[in-house]
Amino acid sequence: MNAPDSPISEQAREALRISLRGCDELLIEQEWLRKLARSERTGTPLRIKLGLDPTAPDLHIGHTVVLNKMRQLQDLGHTVIFLIGDFTAMIGDPSGRNTTRPALTREQIEANARTYFEQASLVLDPARTEIRYNSEWSDPLGARGMIQLASRYTLARMLERDDFTRRFKGGVPISVHELLYPLMQGYDSVALKSDIELGGTDQKFNLLVGRELQREYGQEPQCILTMPLLEGLDGVEKMSKSKGNYVGITDAPEEMFGKLMSISDTLMWRYFTLLSFRPMAEIDALRASCEQGRNPRDAKVMLAQEIVARFHSPARAEQALASFEARFREGALPEDMPELTVQGAPLVVTQLLRQAQLVPSGAEATRNIEQGGVRIDGERVTDKGLKLPAGTYVVQVGKRRFARVTLVG
Repeated sequence: MNAPDSPISEQAREALRISLRGCDELLIEQEWLRKLARSERTGTPLRIKLGLDPTAPDLHIGHTVVLNKMRQLQDLGHTVIFLIGDFTAMIGDPSGRNTTRPALTREQIEANARTYFEQASLVLDPARTEIRYNSEWSDPLGARGMIQLASRYTLARMLERDDFTRRFKGGVPISVHELLYPLMQGYDSVALKSDIELGGTDQKFNLLVGRELQREYGQEPQCILTMPLLEGLDGVEKMSKSKGNYVGITDAPEEMFGKLMSISDTLMWRYFTLLSFRPMAEIDALRASCEQGRNPRDAKVMLAQEIVARFHSPARAEQALASFEARFREGALPEDMPELTVQGAPLVVTQLLRQAQLVPSGAEATRNIEQGGVRIDGERVTDKGLKLPAGTYVVQVGKRRFARVTLVG
């Protein structure tokens, strides 16, 4: 690759550092630096693309990892394109799947899409965001256009994709329409003339298809930036509503705050890197102070307040903190609280207490619940049949028995 025509400014290098923060991979880094330098030199904003298929009505903070990166690039003055995949959602993304994904109906897609941009606007600046729907150019393609598009990519290249390879070798059916998904996502990049496309690590193949199709159509190929898939509250599985280990961006402030306070001290720093807008130098200094003896709880409060303030308001974040502290006012949590993992989510609370060795038997667990001696995350448990989903909980039995329990499926 040829070197840029002019020296790279410190401003462009700082933009590269911001791009790299928390990312899993940036391809091709030198190309992106060249684009940044050209943008600075000409005053022309770069086109930053993110596509999301409206497969569910709500977003959780795991989705915002890539939205946060979009906002950082938006704040550098570039054009952010929030693409709603209303056409591709009807195909169904096969990424990471070992079976054909059920296609959504048009009615389901439209219902989900109505909330997507509203929720994404809690992270992005809506006044500076271009919102598009890929049905704009995909519907007009028609059968002839689809055949012409398919002629620009080979089946051999498509079967290099890991999930397709596994299914093909294992004799698991691959529907022909699934092969169209990467092509249609890639064609989005052609239609939008994107300079860089963002996505989770599971989207790398699709993003590379977009890069190749742009070459086929005579465009400068986009760079690709993949962001990690955020672990859920259990610190093990990817954040997912179906696993119950999520923080929804529409959760009530107190619920959001309490969930974030339940994560482990180790996971907290990953959340800081991927979810916080604080400068990394500030986060590094905070981490160093905790390693030197500062209570990690202080840092976790700062993180929880920042996230609640973003999706609600600073005032609601202060109220959530006050509410959280009030729940634990009856007894301070011990600094040396044991941490353990319990299998079997969702799990009845009596079984959780027994498996966490906080009680010797199910009968003892029931007795403590009936006497009001069991609390989970500061809330008294009154239902001995309560089922707890996957997640991390501060569990208290009586006045002196505590444990931070991570419940996994």
